[in-house]
Amino acid sequence: MSFDLELFEQRRQKLQQIEALGHEAYPHRFAYTHTLEQITAAYSEKTAEELTSEKPSVRICGRMQSIRGHGKAGFADLVQGGQRLQIYVRKDALGDNGFALYRLLDLGDLVGAEGYLFRTKTGELSLHATTVSLLAKAMLPLPEKWHGLQDVEARYRQRYLDLIANPEVRRVFAARSRLVRALREALERRGYMEVETPMMQPMAGGATAHPFRTHHNALNLDLYLRIAPELYLKRLVVGGFDRVYEINRNFRNEGISTQHNPEFTMLEFYQAYSDYNDLMEMTEKLLPEVAEATCGTTTLSYGEHTIDLSRFSRFTLREAIREFWPEESSRPTLEDFSDPQRTGAAIEAWNRLQGEHDRLVIPAGTSQGATLAHLFETVCERKLIQPTLIYEFPVEVSPLAKSKKDEPGWVERFELFVAGMEIANAYSELNDPEEQRRRFELQAALKEKGDREAHVMDEDYIRCLSYGMPPTAGEGIGIDRLVMILTGSRSIRDVILFPLLRPESSPAPAAE
Repeated sequence: MSFDLELFEQRRQKLQQIEALGHEAYPHRFAYTHTLEQITAAYSEKTAEELTSEKPSVRICGRMQSIRGHGKAGFADLVQGGQRLQIYVRKDALGDNGFALYRLLDLGDLVGAEGYLFRTKTGELSLHATTVSLLAKAMLPLPEKWHGLQDVEARYRQRYLDLIANPEVRRVFAARSRLVRALREALERRGYMEVETPMMQPMAGGATAHPFRTHHNALNLDLYLRIAPELYLKRLVVGGFDRVYEINRNFRNEGISTQHNPEFTMLEFYQAYSDYNDLMEMTEKLLPEVAEATCGTTTLSYGEHTIDLSRFSRFTLREAIREFWPEESSRPTLEDFSDPQRTGAAIEAWNRLQGEHDRLVIPAGTSQGATLAHLFETVCERKLIQPTLIYEFPVEVSPLAKSKKDEPGWVERFELFVAGMEIANAYSELNDPEEQRRRFELQAALKEKGDREAHVMDEDYIRCLSYGMPPTAGEGIGIDRLVMILTGSRSIRDVILFPLLRPESSPAPAAE
């Protein structure tokens, strides 16, 4: 018998003994009067004399974290909601039956206790228990001392144990909840309405990404898990909702990294009668606002960096390549970005500087705009630590964005970078149905050449635009990456409760 199965058997025998004492193994409810957080808030400032005078009676519950003492008295710690409270037990207070139950409890058991609050000789706020109840037995042992779950794969796979054993993990997800609430409140103050759009769509649109495919049996219809809600949200703008947003789950059938999970959360919002300049200004106000609401500050530590979310820089994509080019003598000019041969020469110069470390190889047939986008990603992205807005992108990589008036090969689009990661993407929305058709046709040509992520033709969306969409700006913000920055997390898996993992190679045997 394995050690874990031996412990399981020991605890099963204890549970049988508890039932023999007349106690329920798994009671239906426990009528507590206070959470541990409420007790801390209400009584942490009370003196020993005040507690002795008031003798406040409470019923609490929580998970058993530690057990101390022998003989006819002892102490135990209960934890609940990130708070801890010590309980004091005596045989003469619990009675023979109650004390026998207490002696059969294990670390990890869920326990209810009733009694009155007092301070020990060392001044610790504690509960003098008059009754103890078992609410649920932990049949499997928790990580030793509750801090033994350090294996990263095990933490993600058994998030329930991770939350029990590592208090800092709980704080990360509490911060995530505050962030989502702060974003909702910030948008609603600005007159936005929250909506919901389909997660299963007849075609994958609104972004350039490879989708997951599924099938609806009753309709005999192939569907795609959404890669973005964009086209549906813009349909609502056409319908007369001038400011809409959705906090949505997206699914992209692509690689996994510290910054990418196939299932992720985005905030997307659209504002009629506006352009991308309006959203750049709004973004510069929105980020410090939600950081303050989530963390109480706009200055955050991320790795070796201190990031100030209240101060932004701005560069065009072309300016950024020049700004972050590592060598003055080979720095490309703005004119080099309009000529494929001169751009190619700039890439050769970059590769000479990098040696084998960070060479940029552009596949044959790549458009000039896509080449410049690759060059920007290679030269600049990891250097954009402080909040930086990069604006003006090539039309080839922006099929849904409105072109600049003076440069039709470039569009009114910006991306926000923080800590070397893209956090947001926004643009002035293309609302000319004929131009949108031409863009879709260009994307279709790219798909025929083998680009799996090229956008598909969406005839209904073009029909929608033909009814008239007002000048509109839209933006998507990656919730997961923003949480990473606000909590100092270095992997996206640390901020997703249940990240996608490979199947266990040898799953643990089920308890008998």
